[in-house]
Amino acid sequence: MKARRWMWIVWPAFLMAAVLEMLVFAFVDPSEMHWQGHSLGLSREAIYTLTFFVFWGATVVSSALTTLLSMSPFEVNRCPLPAAERPRDCAQGGDCC
Repeated sequence: MKARRWMWIVWPAFLMAAVLEMLVFAFVDPSEMHWQGHSLGLSREAIYTLTFFVFWGATVVSSALTTLLSMSPFEVNRCPLPAAERPRDCAQGGDCC
């Protein structure tokens, strides 16, 4: 289940990062980018790559937050261990797993 939820987060984030990359660089030339008045000194491909990973990271955070907020209180607070293996502070009424 965790792998599936992880893909719910990472795959849409990847697609949105690709869309953002296309939109931004349709209007911005990477060779003309400057940081604090100085040229970045990186190739176009390096700038494309770095910005893609920045966009992907930002959209992963957004997708993860959306996934977290869509979870029910039961899913967030349940103990992931079977009833026989739970520590005392994790003992909840009923079998949750």
